[in-house]
Amino acid sequence: QVQLVESGGGLVQPGGSLRLSCAASGRIFSINAMGWYRQAPGKERELVATIPSGGSTNYADSVKGRFTISRDNAKNTWYLQMNSLKPEDTAIYYCNADITRRYSDGSVGPYVYWGQGTQVTVSS
Repeated sequence: QVQLVESGGGLVQPGGSLRLSCAASGRIFSINAMGWYRQAPGKERELVATIPSGGSTNYADSVKGRFTISRDNAKNTWYLQMNSLKPEDTAIYYCNADITRRYSDGSVGPYVYWGQGTQVTVSS
C-alpha cells in the first residue's frame, strides 16, 4: 500500500503565508511527478503546481509568483509554500503523486495517488 499524508492547512489572514506538506509512505519504488491541486466550494478541482522528477516546475497562472512547490526526495515529501494569500485561495488542497509502487510478487507499476485534503481558509 501507498499513503499520502498532508499537513499544514489552516486559517490565515489575507497577505499571510502557509506551508503545506505531503509525505508519501509505503511500498514505493520511485516517485515521479508530485503536485498540488485545490477545490473551492462549488468549483471543480484545479491544478495548483507540479514538480516532476526532472525538469521544471509548473504553476497555475493564479498562483505564479506567490506559491512555490519543492520536494525532498530523501524524505519522499513535497511542499507548497504559499505567500501573499488571497481570499480566493480558500479551498481544500490535495497533494497528488505519480508513484511507481512495489507489489508483493516483486513487480512494480505506476499509479496516481491522492492525499486526503487539507483546508486552507484565507479570511480576515
